[in-house]
Amino acid sequence: MLQRCDWAGTDPLYVAYHDEEWGVPLHDDQKLFEFLILEGAQAGLSWSTILKKRDNYRRAFDHFDPRIVAGYDESKLSALLADAGIVRNRLKIAAAISNAQCFVKIQEEFGSFDRYIWQFSGGKPIRNAWQRLSEIPTHTPISDAMSRELKRRGFRFVGSTICYAFMQAVGMVNDHIVSCFRYDQIQA
Repeated sequence: MLQRCDWAGTDPLYVAYHDEEWGVPLHDDQKLFEFLILEGAQAGLSWSTILKKRDNYRRAFDHFDPRIVAGYDESKLSALLADAGIVRNRLKIAAAISNAQCFVKIQEEFGSFDRYIWQFSGGKPIRNAWQRLSEIPTHTPISDAMSRELKRRGFRFVGSTICYAFMQAVGMVNDHIVSCFRYDQIQA
């Protein structure tokens, strides 16, 4: 039987997310935008809630095309607030739209969001070596800096804890515990 990080549990949705996505270095702008929006939507909720609604989010937010989302108007905001398939929080939905606008500006300035965001980890994954889940921090000086910089650029729902969860999700940091089968696989 494969050894996994304890948080993966036995829920097939969580196990698949853990085994196939979490911690894998990601460099696709549209997927990076998806994780940025989903991590913000998760604030105050369980990740399980967001994973279960992920397909609905993809549908509702035009598959997370940042240029399309950046152009959403009040009518689209109202439609999203009425969509039971996503978290219907006005502040989070409005933030997703304004974050898309900020995201596009970064793409224009740096050529890609990928080029911009990965500079926080020196352009490569940070390899930690945690023995237990309890050792993994909820934020770090790097996520603190990322949060400050994103906020300075107008992003919302990008506190340091959200930024660290984003970094873990998109593989900027390998926080699989060392006994997890994915720890070495991701390093390879």
